[in-house]
Amino acid sequence: MAFCSKCGSEVAAGAGFCPKCGEAQPGGAAVAQTAQSSQSGMSENVAAFLCYLVGWVTGIIFFLIDKRPFVRFHAAQSIVVFGGLHILNIVIGIFFFRVGFMMMGGFGAFGLGSMLYGLISLVAFILWILLMVKAYQHEKFEVPIAAGIAKSFSGN
Repeated sequence: MAFCSKCGSEVAAGAGFCPKCGEAQPGGAAVAQTAQSSQSGMSENVAAFLCYLVGWVTGIIFFLIDKRPFVRFHAAQSIVVFGGLHILNIVIGIFFFRVGFMMMGGFGAFGLGSMLYGLISLVAFILWILLMVKAYQHEKFEVPIAAGIAKSFSGN
């Protein structure tokens, strides 16, 4: 039988608190519960929200550190959506920059390229806001093409 360190009364084995004075007991059930809740970190909706916060970068971070299926799906979707849009912007920039220099006075190519670049950036911004809001509301919103890739990538 264990005794309370504050009042000296008997405390049942594994009890989290003294029944007489309410003092927390070392090695009790309450301590184990606190350790378990600190292991899980944050709630699923906050972790899923943070997967989208800095685009594909936070998607990679949460994909590697969090093993919950809901968070892994959102992390994988963040990587696929924003990584793909980032690569698409780079390819468009390189293509239209080279075409603009190869053509004589290729200002039309620069205009078309900057218009496509702006359109992709606008779509990325709208998706960024939408996906963060839906993840915070604990909804599994699926971007049509990217969700299939993200599901196979995250194992869902």
